Amino acid sequence: MAFFISILLFMFTISTNAQGNPPSPGYNPSSTVDTVPFDQAYQTLWGPQNQRFDQSSLTIWLDKSSGSGFKSIKPYRSGYFGTAVKLHPGYTAGVITSFYLSNNEDHPGNHDEIDIEFLGTTPDKPYTLQTNVYMRGSGDGNIIGREHRFHLWFDPTQDFHDYAILWTPNEIVFFVDDVPIRRYPRKSDATFPLRPMYVYGSIWDASSWATEDGRYKANYGYQPFVGRYRNFKIKGCEADSAQSCRPPSGSPYTSGGLSLQQVAAMQWVQRRYKVYDYCLDPKRDHTQTPEC
Repeated sequence: MAFFISILLFMFTISTNAQGNPPSPGYNPSSTVDTVPFDQAYQTLWGPQNQRFDQSSLTIWLDKSSGSGFKSIKPYRSGYFGTAVKLHPGYTAGVITSFYLSNNEDHPGNHDEIDIEFLGTTPDKPYTLQTNVYMRGSGDGNIIGREHRFHLWFDPTQDFHDYAILWTPNEIVFFVDDVPIRRYPRKSDATFPLRPMYVYGSIWDASSWATEDGRYKANYGYQPFVGRYRNFKIKGCEADSAQSCRPPSGSPYTSGGLSLQQVAAMQWVQRRYKVYDYCLDPKRDHTQTPEC
């Protein structure tokens, strides 16, 4: 009886939270990973003149002359990678602010990537958070993206919020403020990134596609476009670490996966805020995405 009552109370919490914040996932993976100083984990990659570090916060910006980006010092083959981001308000069409994993520099034209990308917008519409996974598929004219896009249950320009990627040998999980919003399981070697990757952050002009498929372009009358990062977290297996190395878990279970409470929170977000799923796009060639 006590178990039955606890289930009813849990479902009541979810139903009464239908507007507002997601139900609690019951577990905060970010609390298991220490914050590291930026210069201990990262270095400037490009646009150093458009980058400023103040105390524990990194500011990068895009103007007519350049964007800016940073890169982890070491490559990883799995791990938990997080940062807090505050986005630029107002007109940001065509501008991408990102945090992602990639091995493009090691495998140009044939690389893997796991993305969190904030797609710029016009002032009357919310930001879109795009998550993406692809394998061996950029630069050769045959990009096969696996995009899920979300609106957020808060204004990401008003304050810092935590965003993270958990990449293990079995799954990829995307988190927003410790709430899982997407889980991408490993169903086959062909549909899962397995080669070591670096961690990146950047802000750049993607006017050709970023906002409503390129309908709205970056307008430098609103420059500079600013992205602020802090609370950097990296914990994982470096590319040359022992095979016995295991990345952190994103759930209470050391074996990985998500708890029932985390799944309920993820489904709540997906029902209310997911605005695009590549598996449900009738214009896509799904023979290219067998995991669907």
